[in-house]
Amino acid sequence: MTPSMTAPKAAMPSSEYTSAISRVWRASSEQSLNSHAILFKSSSRAEGGRGSYDEVVDRRWAGSLWSVVSTLALGAVMLPLRSHLSVSTTALVLVIPVVIGAVVGGFRAGVVGVVAGFVVYDYEFIPPYRTLNVGSAQNWVALGVYVVVMLLVTRVVASLDAARAEAQGNAAVTRRLFELSELLVGDQPVEALLATVVRAVQSVFALPGVTLLILDDGQLSVAAHAGEPLDDEELRRLDPRSGQPVGLSAGSRGVAGGSGVRTVALSTAGRAVGMLALRGEPLAVGERHALSVFANDAALAIERAQLRDQARRTALLEEVDHLRRNLIGAVSHDLQTPLATIKVASSTFVERAATLSIEDARELHDLIGLETDRLSRLVSNLLDMTRIEAGVMTTRTSPTSVDHLVRSAIDALGTALAEHRVVVHLDPTLPLVDVDPVLIEQVLVNLLDNAVRHVPAGSVLDVAAERREGEVAVMVSDQGPGIAPADRERIFDRFTQFDTGGRAGLGLTIARTFVEAHGQRLWYEDAPAGGARFVFTLTPVPGEE
Repeated sequence: MTPSMTAPKAAMPSSEYTSAISRVWRASSEQSLNSHAILFKSSSRAEGGRGSYDEVVDRRWAGSLWSVVSTLALGAVMLPLRSHLSVSTTALVLVIPVVIGAVVGGFRAGVVGVVAGFVVYDYEFIPPYRTLNVGSAQNWVALGVYVVVMLLVTRVVASLDAARAEAQGNAAVTRRLFELSELLVGDQPVEALLATVVRAVQSVFALPGVTLLILDDGQLSVAAHAGEPLDDEELRRLDPRSGQPVGLSAGSRGVAGGSGVRTVALSTAGRAVGMLALRGEPLAVGERHALSVFANDAALAIERAQLRDQARRTALLEEVDHLRRNLIGAVSHDLQTPLATIKVASSTFVERAATLSIEDARELHDLIGLETDRLSRLVSNLLDMTRIEAGVMTTRTSPTSVDHLVRSAIDALGTALAEHRVVVHLDPTLPLVDVDPVLIEQVLVNLLDNAVRHVPAGSVLDVAAERREGEVAVMVSDQGPGIAPADRERIFDRFTQFDTGGRAGLGLTIARTFVEAHGQRLWYEDAPAGGARFVFTLTPVPGEE
């Protein structure tokens, strides 16, 4: 039927038409915004940006709604200008809703836009107006070309959008793998690494719960979990002895019996390391691929951490064995003299008691007492070293005079100093020092005992104290052989031994440790008149400097 033969229908005023379109537009605004959020979320997922089925359906509805609403809106805008627009211009403008629908909802939403555009195009802009009757063949050609071109445009736009979403999904997967791999690179203990793995998998893949099971002596045991843990029944089904089939791929349903737990194997070079148990909905295909790659990286990291811990334990055992041998050597070095002396003196008492004079017997008695005291000090040093190694040594400081410390140390050595002359030079203006008197007295005892053992009988031992730069310096000097410059630090090492005897031993080590516990120093220097001198500093009581 030609336009001249068709009576036009009563036309709706353009203002009413526009008002109706506006109401539809406002009603769809909230849903459109939600659909964009769904689109953004789904585009970040792997495998071409395709999310779950519900999200895909929501996108299609949103795209269809956008295309229909935008078609009606553009039709309302162009309606007052219909007399000034050609049929081809109107068709070009109606491309916009089709593109919007294809971008938002894909090809199907674009097709909905094509149908909506076809209806509006035919109803309002192709004579006869207000009817779906096309009329002339020329108008049929225009509509046909419009439909074909719009379908091609829809296919191209949907393909480009799918490619863009796939690129975004691949980028998201790459970013996730990079973030996860970064967590595995650090030098972490095994326990910390296992906790890192489960937290990372749970947060990155948004899972309700992740449990990591480690293979130990053929048995799977829970090593770490994040979120909802596995219950006893699920753990029983995962046990290899249960006879239940367990899938080990990222997409498999791992636990039989309808459980929502899926499992991923952790293995390296064909050797089983453990298993990841995932609770939650099935993952998208791209996410499953990402999880599989991460599982391989995690297995390598766990195996590396286990080997590193094993190497550390081996090194620790070797170090303990080395320390044990050195300690035995050091103790043997210090024990030989007193034990041998006590044995010889006691044997002489037993074997020659009848022929010994009173003076000889008293001398042997004093010798046994002297070496027994030395042996007692050695045992005390060993106990002090045990306290130091255990980290339980504490200082109980109080104001103390240097003279009291020196006199107490000399009295403690007793007969050990009988064959030597001790000279004390103390500055009468020395202030009180803030020290633990028990520890500092032991420092002086160890230094004097070290001097006694390395000087001949009749030698002079000098103990002096003076002020030095706001501190009190205490000096113990002897007339024995000095120490070579290369050995002046080594003598404070508890395990250092010299073939020529030397001054090394536990006594000097403990002396320096006790002084350093007070925040001060102990060092060696040459005595002005020859021989050795050990110097340590003490802190004066505040207000008496």
